[in-house]
Amino acid sequence: MISTKDYTLLPDPKILQTICKAISVLDAILSQEWEYRYYSYNNKWSDNEEFFEMRDGSGDQMLVLFSPKGCVINGFAHEYPPSDKHQLTANLPSAFNEFIFGEPVNTIGTTFCLWATDKENWQTGQLQSDDDHSAELLSIFDGNPQTYIDWATEYFEDSYKEPGIPLETVAKIYNKETLTKNMVLTLVEEPEDWQQLEADLKEIGYPYDFN
Repeated sequence: MISTKDYTLLPDPKILQTICKAISVLDAILSQEWEYRYYSYNNKWSDNEEFFEMRDGSGDQMLVLFSPKGCVINGFAHEYPPSDKHQLTANLPSAFNEFIFGEPVNTIGTTFCLWATDKENWQTGQLQSDDDHSAELLSIFDGNPQTYIDWATEYFEDSYKEPGIPLETVAKIYNKETLTKNMVLTLVEEPEDWQQLEADLKEIGYPYDFN
């Protein structure tokens, strides 16, 4: 299982970015109301930077920055005691300082941090706890569409069509296939607002063709 103790299974930043976009697209389809989504993505966070967020509504959050310099993951588990952030981010490349020590990360907090650059694979700072909740938060990044289905089946109960969230459609989105109306309609009944979904897809930076 992916965690700060064993992050060898964490995909490289490009693949991770694809997964982040895929699960954000799926959340946007299953919940047109942003505040009820678990995962979201902004492909215009700032110049040349993109941003992924996970929030569970109970205080746990995970913020991920994608930039030309690489990728950094900030995790916060609200039930775990505060740790020394400077130790958690020991040897963090300076390119990520503004994100990790700025807002909104600084206010949210940090219980684990991982990063990768174009020259180095994933690294982490000095671990402060035997269990920092990273395994639970990072598990969605295993690249397996079924992992998302298992989670979303419970979280979005009654939001998807019977007999359940189709693996074929989820796999297509994980593979970056252009989203069509037919694909959307395998997941949910007619969306209340197709224009809202288009706006979400543009913000995510995911290809679609609803003609």
